[in-house]
Amino acid sequence: MPRSRAQTRSAGLSEASAYLSKAREFLRAAEDSLQLGSNAAAVGNAVHAGILAADAIAAVRSRAVWRGEHAHAASYLEAAGEDGKQAARHLRRLLPLKARAEYDPSPIRAADSKGAVGAAKRIVAIAAQVVTSAPVTKGATGID
Repeated sequence: MPRSRAQTRSAGLSEASAYLSKAREFLRAAEDSLQLGSNAAAVGNAVHAGILAADAIAAVRSRAVWRGEHAHAASYLEAAGEDGKQAARHLRRLLPLKARAEYDPSPIRAADSKGAVGAAKRIVAIAAQVVTSAPVTKGATGID
């Protein structure tokens, strides 16, 4: 998917670190919710962890994050190298669950919740690897 200025925002390593920190926070909440049997909360938090992890990866690899419709975020992430391609598979599993977890009154099955938390763990792990292995540039201003 071509990058459109209206659908992306410049970002660098400092933003990537912040996105990763938030992704880890949502992942912890998803894991806690799963353990408590709160399936909708587990899925909702897993989805948010995945979106933030995707932003962390894109900030490092593409120097910009996706701001368009969530449905197109995985395609944008795929353009962020091999890490982006791997992460996009997990993001594609998570994004369709967003509306179900947040707006649909029907219950979410435990198996779906467990799968979403697993996908979130994998994408956050990829983001952690990308962010921690990114070279730090001297005089970084946030858009490095």
